[in-house]
Amino acid sequence: MRVDFDPGAVSGRAFYAVLNSVVVPRPIAWVSSRSADGVLNLAPHSFFTVACVRPPMVQFTSVGRKDSLNNVEATGEFVVNFASEPLYEQVNASATDFPPEVSEFAAVGLTTEPSATVAVPRVAESPVAIECTLHTTLELGDCTVVIGQVRHIAIDSSVLDGDHPEITRLRPLARLGKDEWSTIGEIRSISRIRNSDWPGHFTPPETRAR
Repeated sequence: MRVDFDPGAVSGRAFYAVLNSVVVPRPIAWVSSRSADGVLNLAPHSFFTVACVRPPMVQFTSVGRKDSLNNVEATGEFVVNFASEPLYEQVNASATDFPPEVSEFAAVGLTTEPSATVAVPRVAESPVAIECTLHTTLELGDCTVVIGQVRHIAIDSSVLDGDHPEITRLRPLARLGKDEWSTIGEIRSISRIRNSDWPGHFTPPETRAR
């Protein structure tokens, strides 16, 4: 038996909690930004993914109007820092609702590092930094999707296997429901199956011999 959840019948926060618990695990965009007055901000956003391949773009969603969104709109720049397991407590602490004049870098004890292509600094302790310039924002209800064009990626050599990031060295964090987080857990590898290798080799009906 299934239990039904109707967004029109369930309160907004309650439905949001259910949705957050089933769209899992979610990668975390640990976004550093700078206000128009020069105050640095750092905040985790768990609605995050790649938005485009060519040109490379990433996107994160601001639920409500947060400092990250205000800063990105004001300066047109941000950095997505990789949220890794060893930084678990700092990532969580940076979600504290500090006032805009407080920098999370200082509040949670993190080090800034100059970026290569934008004025916003990276988190020095994070193994990966994705430097972005604002491409567009899209307002959807009470949220805003922020799409950034990737200008540069800097990766610590300690997490590379040759020229490729290695997942057990990256040790990514992910958000689940409630106050739950996860790490990578068991890793499985499987290759995609090409149609030509599929048993019976599927052929669309319109192209089959009559």
